[in-house]
Amino acid sequence: MMEIKNIEIMSWAKIHALFGIIFGLVYGILFAILGSAIGAAYNMPGATTLGLLSIIVFPIIFGIMAFICGAIMAFLYNIFASKIGGIEVELAEKKA
Repeated sequence: MMEIKNIEIMSWAKIHALFGIIFGLVYGILFAILGSAIGAAYNMPGATTLGLLSIIVFPIIFGIMAFICGAIMAFLYNIFASKIGGIEVELAEKKA
């Protein structure tokens, strides 16, 4: 068994931000579809524009928030791991 004792904060925050960008893109696409449907159904071109704009805005916002949350999580993990121990993982060598 191996133990993760420390997580590099910036490394984890960057990976977490990538997940946030991906989720933001998915939510942005869903919001764009919903906005376009509402805009077409009720003759509201603003809803369509807002929906399409969400494809750009959501990934940016989700990415920034995920970066901040990832940095906080890594920082707290490092504190907790030093007090109570880290996460134990079992690693195996890959056979070629």
